[in-house]
Amino acid sequence: MAARWAWGSAAAGRGTGLRSRFFRHLSHYLIRYATWIPPLIWFNAYVAEVTFIRGPSMYPFLNPHYNESLRKDLCLVWKLYSQEGLRRGMVVTFRNPYDPNRTTVKRIVGLPGDVVKTKPPYPYEYAVVPEGHIWVEGDGDKSQDSNHYGPISARLVTGRITHILSPWDRAGRVRWWEHPLRAGVHRSAV
Repeated sequence: MAARWAWGSAAAGRGTGLRSRFFRHLSHYLIRYATWIPPLIWFNAYVAEVTFIRGPSMYPFLNPHYNESLRKDLCLVWKLYSQEGLRRGMVVTFRNPYDPNRTTVKRIVGLPGDVVKTKPPYPYEYAVVPEGHIWVEGDGDKSQDSNHYGPISARLVTGRITHILSPWDRAGRVRWWEHPLRAGVHRSAV
């Protein structure tokens, strides 16, 4: 009986040792990976983000296969200092004025002081972009843009599309400065 008791306590001791080693390793891995989560969340929120571009509003510049397949462009959105140095032709992300929980992607067409020849359904033929605002439009025909809601505050801009990451045949830097600007924009001196 004594031998049986000694063997049982030794087995129990081994189980306790395995269990404590398991929890030690588990806590080590949790601490190691949990310390990376806050910096990753901060980086994603304030520095850069990788996102899929959905919808036809930037077709054919982004999502050129929109009508042919379910494939979407995977893009890098640079968020750091996104509201500074905005230029005509840049592709930006911003909070949708109709639904602030949604992020929208459009091209900057007009800067403060510019006179823009509008498209329907905008109620006037021309619009002057006020100070602190920009005029944004999609490249495609199916776009809800400044022609629907007017100039947007530059403070709504959350990022700039800087690179296309996928599909591989189109991967690379977004060369917004090479994109022809729309006619009908009378530029200010800015």
